[in-house]
Amino acid sequence: MKAIKPIFLLSLLLAGAMSLSAQNRLEFEVWPNGAPNDNGLLPENEKGANIGSISGSCVAHLTVFVASKPNGQAVVACPGGGYTHLAMNHEGMDLAEWFNAQGITYAVLKYRMPQGNYQVPLCDAMEAIRIVRAHADEWGVKKVGIMGSSAGGHLASMTSTHYDDKEALALLNAKTSCTGDFSTRPDFQILFYPVISVENEITHQGTRVGVVGREPTDEAVKRFSNYTQVNAQTPPAILLLSADDRVVPAENSIRYFQALVKNGVPVNMHIYPTGGHGWGFRDAFIYKPLWTQELSDWLRRLE
Repeated sequence: MKAIKPIFLLSLLLAGAMSLSAQNRLEFEVWPNGAPNDNGLLPENEKGANIGSISGSCVAHLTVFVASKPNGQAVVACPGGGYTHLAMNHEGMDLAEWFNAQGITYAVLKYRMPQGNYQVPLCDAMEAIRIVRAHADEWGVKKVGIMGSSAGGHLASMTSTHYDDKEALALLNAKTSCTGDFSTRPDFQILFYPVISVENEITHQGTRVGVVGREPTDEAVKRFSNYTQVNAQTPPAILLLSADDRVVPAENSIRYFQALVKNGVPVNMHIYPTGGHGWGFRDAFIYKPLWTQELSDWLRRLE
């Protein structure tokens, strides 16, 4: 019998790995019956949908990586991008293998840009949670959390504090493809250097304009500065950020942390000395080994 050549063996191994990856990866159109609202963007903005940064998304899509040995948890990830584009790789797809290794089913949401209408991405995130819950028995899921980075952190915290928004729920229920009464409240939230506030003094301006427009009312600014909406039913949270972030000031996370503590909601916050903004899953962030361990430990401790 001839010896198997190393190159041929490597090809077999790679093919097997790709096959397993393909089996574990599922694609969902969030609104197969048509979206419940419109951000005014045109389909040509979807060109380049498979590259790392997607601009002006007008079609919501969910990519799910099902854990082969589920521990009962699932996470819906909302990449950042200032509500103008999506950093789909280092704040989205690149984390799939890590979460699956923890036994966590991981879903990356390509949400639509708000263009001044908060209900557009909020409906996308709420429906993504429902989609995962609709497949909970099939995927071995008991708890569904939401994760967001930067402006995606605003969406994740908005979903965690506005999950019972009556107007958004009415739109969602008119177009949902999920059969059954599935809650839109996340069971937990993971926030990386999040935009929490749309108040001028601490917000990220692009995120502010995206969610409340250029001339918002005082009422809208308060309503979508999500720390003001925290109550005892807000899900447990972990916040991870850098002290030297010049894009989204740490004060965003600090105010959210304080509001969660005040309302008796379990919360962890880890502020790293350096790193700036937007590090995501990049190896260049020197505290990556630390944050991945701290997040893994926190997820294991969730009740």
